[in-house]
Amino acid sequence: MFFFDPTFLLIIPVLILSFYAQNKVKSNYNKFNKIKNSAGLSGSEVAKKILNRNGLSNIKIQKTEGTLTDHFNPREKVVNLSEEVYSKPSVSSISIAAHEAGHVLQHQADYVPLKIRNSILPVASFGSKAAFPLFLVGFLFQTNFLMDIGIIFFAGALLFHLATLPVEFNASNRAYAELSNGIIVDKDELQGTKKVLNAAALTYVASTLMALVQLLRLLILRGYRD
Repeated sequence: MFFFDPTFLLIIPVLILSFYAQNKVKSNYNKFNKIKNSAGLSGSEVAKKILNRNGLSNIKIQKTEGTLTDHFNPREKVVNLSEEVYSKPSVSSISIAAHEAGHVLQHQADYVPLKIRNSILPVASFGSKAAFPLFLVGFLFQTNFLMDIGIIFFAGALLFHLATLPVEFNASNRAYAELSNGIIVDKDELQGTKKVLNAAALTYVASTLMALVQLLRLLILRGYRD
C-alpha cells in the first residue's frame, strides 16, 4: 500500500470493494458448493467433457492442493483443480472447472486479449515488484528520475490488470455457454453458476481499480516534487 499520506484516502473505497468481492466469492462458493448439480458430475468430469467435445483431449486434468487454487497451466497443458472442485459434484465445482476449461478454449482459439496479457506478463511482474521501491527511494531522496521510472513500471502492471479483465470475463462466458449446452439443464443451477462466476469476476474488477488508484496516488505524490 506504499505509505500513509493524504492520498491514502483514495484507497479506502476500493479496499471496501475488495473486501466485499472476496466475501462474495466465499459466500457464493460455499452456498453452491452444498448444492449437488443435477448431472451428478464432479468438476474434473465436467472439465473433461468440455475439453473432449472441443477436440482437446490432450489436456491433462489434475488435482492441486488448497481451496480455490484452480488454474490452467498452458506450458504444461494441465488444468489444475483444487481438491473439492476436482472431486465434488456441486454447482460451484463444475462452474469453476468450466471456467478453467474456458481458458483452455481461449488458447485453442488464439484469443487476442489473452495473447496481449501474456505478452505483458513478464514486464508487469517485474514492474509491480520494482515500482514502489524505486518510487519510494526517489521520493525520499528527491530524485525525480527514479520516481518517474517507478510510475512507468507500475503503469505496466496496470496494463496487465486491464488486459486480464476481458480474459476472465470471456472465460466465464465460455464456461456458461458450455454448461448450458447440454451439461446442465436446470435453470436454477445455471443461475447459481452465474453467481459463482460473477462473484469471481468482481475480484478482478476490484484489483484493477486498486491498481488504477495506486497509480493515481503515485502521480499525485510525484506532482508534489515539481
